[in-house]
Amino acid sequence: MMPPSPTEFSGLDCLSTGAMVLDADGGIVYVNPAAETLLGVSGALLIGDSADRTFERSTELLTAIRTARTAQEIVIEYELDVAVSGHPPIRLGCSITPLEKPPHAVLIEMRAVDPQLRIARLEQARLQQEANRELLRNLAHEIKNPLGGIRGAAQLLEHELPRESLREYTQVIIKESDRLQSLMERLLTPHRMPRFGAVNIHEVLERVRSLILAETPSVTLRRDYDISLPEIRADAEQLIQATLNIARNAVQAMHGQGEIVFKTRVARQITLESRRYRLGLRVEIIDNGPGIPEEIREQIFYPLVSGREGGSGLGLAVAQTLVAQNHGTIDCESRPGHTVFSIFLPLPT
Repeated sequence: MMPPSPTEFSGLDCLSTGAMVLDADGGIVYVNPAAETLLGVSGALLIGDSADRTFERSTELLTAIRTARTAQEIVIEYELDVAVSGHPPIRLGCSITPLEKPPHAVLIEMRAVDPQLRIARLEQARLQQEANRELLRNLAHEIKNPLGGIRGAAQLLEHELPRESLREYTQVIIKESDRLQSLMERLLTPHRMPRFGAVNIHEVLERVRSLILAETPSVTLRRDYDISLPEIRADAEQLIQATLNIARNAVQAMHGQGEIVFKTRVARQITLESRRYRLGLRVEIIDNGPGIPEEIREQIFYPLVSGREGGSGLGLAVAQTLVAQNHGTIDCESRPGHTVFSIFLPLPT
């Protein structure tokens, strides 16, 4: 059977979405102009190569292609990191459609992920998570009183027990009650309202940088600042705490060895708390650690969700609450060797 000719798919040239056709063996036989623009690569360089080699770093895309081919069903991925060999990854939405002609070929349609839709989805997720946190705070209040009673009773019992060996059991009750009490206190924070004032975001980051380096001198912490950014109206202490929580998470994920980058840039035309801002501030905390486990990637801002053994899962939840109280939001993208937490805040107009 003759391999399909790119001219067979020339009707896809006028599509505004990227289109790519793979033959039965996974070879690239067609790339439309929109796909060339999205991927930043000439179709002439891609045609004739295999998808496995071209997208060798894009495991999620290759898995979706195999699934569509095997099940003979359309597979839709709303957000994927797609990287052509030798080029940085980009965030795309993809749909993979099996074709009848030529047999076993597949059509890949690609479109850039709209950052505004992403931020809107993050905002919706934040509202849901805030409702969950409120439920947990109410539960923590209900637990605190009986927990204090248990601890007090254990202390009284300890004085009445005749043998030292029996007192060891009351010490276990007291210590575990204290541990749970500490957890309840952390679930109940942050409780104070923000105190807004003029804040230089780089002073916030420098404060966090000094704290991280004092705690873990083995970490490399690099700056990439846009020093032209103006001051914002925010609570400096809350932003320090939020950024510190994220940076500490990165340090723990890297086991104290690796690099963290603090990066600041202008974000244009962003929507925060259902309000449109012409200009915003983006702070990125970037690390080269192992990445966030895929199974918890969508829940990392929920309380008590942690990818670390012994972690309480409250650091990122608190960070998100603090940023939200300053009218901002947090985004996260992660893959092995590259994790980015982005804080978006409004700039004064």
